Amino acid sequence: MDRHHQTLLEHTFSAVSPLSQAEFQAALPLFTFRHYAPKTDIFTAGDLVREIHFLLDGIGRYFYIDASGTERNKSLVRKGGAFASVTSLVEGHGSPFYTQTITDCTVASINYLSLIELSEQHHAWSVFLRRIYERLVLKKEKREADFLLLGARQRYEQFLNEFGEDSARIPLRHVAMYLGVTDVTLSRIRREMNLTAQGLNIS
Repeated sequence: MDRHHQTLLEHTFSAVSPLSQAEFQAALPLFTFRHYAPKTDIFTAGDLVREIHFLLDGIGRYFYIDASGTERNKSLVRKGGAFASVTSLVEGHGSPFYTQTITDCTVASINYLSLIELSEQHHAWSVFLRRIYERLVLKKEKREADFLLLGARQRYEQFLNEFGEDSARIPLRHVAMYLGVTDVTLSRIRREMNLTAQGLNIS
């Protein structure tokens, strides 16, 4: 592990919950750092996932593939988020979805049972783990509300507000899947918002 990775990890975790240097250093040997090129799977549907992969840099996605082979984005992940399957971690079942990088990504991975043991030994890590789950629940609640209460253009506006400059790094086809609209609908919305000359990453 180099100093750069350690600094990225420390900044990522401090944004979730404060940790003392002693508590942070106690966890460092448990993490493995990996770099992934764009369009690389972190894990796939059916895999038994044992680790949580914290995203230190880059953008990725969770997605399903239905019986007809159509991809549907479940979630988009950026710096500060994580790749994991609660179904796998808690129930021991294969992951129901796929995870994949969209851009170059750096992740710090830790075995889930090791993280649980860490949380039992250090109160600060217990708080950290609780806040991770709280953030996950809040994200799911917000996404459900957006789909139930907002129109397609409002959902796109919310997406732009949430992702800011990172939105231009995400291919428009992935944005459309994330919003639950067709590519044609997203193109129309962007024309109405005079955004057709911006964010032309479509691949």
